[in-house]
Amino acid sequence: MSFLGKKYTLDREENFDGFLKFIGLPEDQIQKHSQFKPTAVLTKEGNKYKSITVNTDGPKESVFESGVPFDEVVPGGFKVKTMYIVDGNTVTQTVENPNGIATFKREYSGNELKVTVTADKWDGTAYRYYKA
Repeated sequence: MSFLGKKYTLDREENFDGFLKFIGLPEDQIQKHSQFKPTAVLTKEGNKYKSITVNTDGPKESVFESGVPFDEVVPGGFKVKTMYIVDGNTVTQTVENPNGIATFKREYSGNELKVTVTADKWDGTAYRYYKA
């Protein structure tokens, strides 16, 4: 798990604006997101992980145990049920809300992080590529 503690910065993305449109983000917010290069860090202490992401809305921190669902408030004030599963160099996050389930699959390799974004009611797929 050499990726733990490394800071990853967004390098490029594919169809992420399509995902943001699907979840109903206003066009001005989509433009704001497209101009920002978020960072992501994952750390571990004992059996708990901490995910820190800095994006257009500022820093967001989630503390979790692999496989244990928890309630979370996401930007916009929406309450969702979130669960992360850590499996080697892959961290899969599912986010469940009244409109469906979104999945964020994070695959760490070398100094890169690839995030694949899907949703059960969306026929698209988005990708975000980060570099350490």
